[in-house]
Amino acid sequence: MRPISVIESYLSARRSIGRRVSGFLLSGILLAGAAGAQAADSAPVTDTAGAAATGAPSSTQAYQSPLDKRIAIEQMSQDNPFVLTSHKPTYLLPISYNSRPNGAAVGEGSDDLDRIEMKFQISLKFTVWRHLFGDNGHLSLAYTQQAYWQAYNDDISSPFRETDHEPEAMLTFYTDFDALGMRNRMLVFGFVHQSNGRTEESSRSWNRLYANFVLERRNLVISFRPWYRLPEEAKDDDNPDIDDYLGHGDLTLAYENERNVYSLLFRNNLKTGGDNHGAIQLDWSFPLKDKIKGYVQIFNGYGESLIDYDSSVTRLGFGIMLNDWL
Repeated sequence: MRPISVIESYLSARRSIGRRVSGFLLSGILLAGAAGAQAADSAPVTDTAGAAATGAPSSTQAYQSPLDKRIAIEQMSQDNPFVLTSHKPTYLLPISYNSRPNGAAVGEGSDDLDRIEMKFQISLKFTVWRHLFGDNGHLSLAYTQQAYWQAYNDDISSPFRETDHEPEAMLTFYTDFDALGMRNRMLVFGFVHQSNGRTEESSRSWNRLYANFVLERRNLVISFRPWYRLPEEAKDDDNPDIDDYLGHGDLTLAYENERNVYSLLFRNNLKTGGDNHGAIQLDWSFPLKDKIKGYVQIFNGYGESLIDYDSSVTRLGFGIMLNDWL
């Protein structure tokens, strides 16, 4: 691979920034759309009001957990036709180091790719039907896009190396019972399709059914999400061994402290020996200015993107975040 240092990448970015302003602004506009989901987060939140609006069980405790606040804020955004609700975190990493960038999707070899690239994620959802079962059961649709952009690579015209699309449908039930010393606050049952939108040899896609158990204990939230991959005919399966690398579920932990959010994502196929594959991602977001938060991301393992599902990569990224887990 052509050697490139962080300093060289930074200088290259400055030289080419004039030609890339329009593309950067487009990304910013899309990201700004997701920021509206937090437009009401300065309003006072009470657990009773949030529960009444969402169908979630009310609590007589004065303490308001980060999850309580997110549920109430989401409900306020759903009542506003001009606001889209956030789903997963929405962020932009202008400086992101990838140890092994894969150029298969753009027809480039690894020697032609920069290890410093731009990564961003946009994730939105909206509720289409509330109170399907009495005062509970809410049907929502969501869309998440994750992109890997060789923004500073003038030699190959700065292509988007990979873009993954993830439409999703989910049925959410608000709950309130004890489990493993925590409170189970939500049960979510969903269907998710993930694809990189490519054709032929570069095509990657799969479909899953999942159940997501969301538990909390004060400022700590745990999401345990096992899934089942829907089988495909062999001739249509772009990645028949994807379960061997991404496993059959993931575990996410998020902890909020004074507007700092620390989160961990863990996956593993639970096999032994040389067949064991998994991934871990560590995130830290912190207050920066108004609605904008600083963001640091570290990833190691398999399946960061679909094109890399069977390749282990290490990533370190620095940027900004608009919407977090909490």
